[in-house]
Amino acid sequence: MLTTVEATIAEKLTKLWNLQQIDSQLDEIVALKGELPMEVSDLEDEIAGLETRCKKIRSIIKEIEGEIAEKQARIKEYESLLKKYRKQLDDVKNNREYEALTKEIEMAEVEIQLAEKHIRQARGKIDAQKEMLTATEARLAARQKDLELKKVELDAIIARTEEEERALRQKSENARRDIEERLLRAYDKMRSTYRNGLAVVTIERDACGGCFNAIPPQVQLEIGLHKKIIACEHCGRILVDRAIAYPENTITA
Repeated sequence: MLTTVEATIAEKLTKLWNLQQIDSQLDEIVALKGELPMEVSDLEDEIAGLETRCKKIRSIIKEIEGEIAEKQARIKEYESLLKKYRKQLDDVKNNREYEALTKEIEMAEVEIQLAEKHIRQARGKIDAQKEMLTATEARLAARQKDLELKKVELDAIIARTEEEERALRQKSENARRDIEERLLRAYDKMRSTYRNGLAVVTIERDACGGCFNAIPPQVQLEIGLHKKIIACEHCGRILVDRAIAYPENTITA
């Protein structure tokens, strides 16, 4: 009965160790890509934002140009009225008509001046918007160039590692099927806890291969007996002995 228990624990530890080796190889590929995937994603988001901003600025410029066109049309209307009123001045018959026409002329001239003022202000706004558009377009062009370079770099890495990564992911999925859910949850939690993704480690020079804290001889002995799964009391990583990690180098009697 004891032999069965030992074999079961040893088998579980072996499966966890093998899964760790596969996932560590995947981690190396991910590390090779570094921050590139995130940088590409961030650049794509920034470019989308800059494109939206450029579109909005162009829309504002078009709207202001429409307002200028309306003001210019109004100026032409008032200029036409001025011409008409001034011509009518030659035909007035009394002071009352003269004063009325003079008032209309003054109002038309004020309207023209006001429209011209609004046009000047609007053109100032357009100049400001165009300056902003030029700066935004320059930033957009720079970011597009950065994105192109990052994508070339990332694509080159993917081209070199894609097949290997696909095979390793399949191996990882297959390996996970043979491990009970409880152990997988503990394994995944531990992997997410540490940046190097190590959840299962060996004992190296009487110390934990993850946190490098000393492992007492009695604990090492218990680990070697394979009676239960033992975690490092300092970092919580699952500990395996060399018989599990390197069975081909294990000397048997």
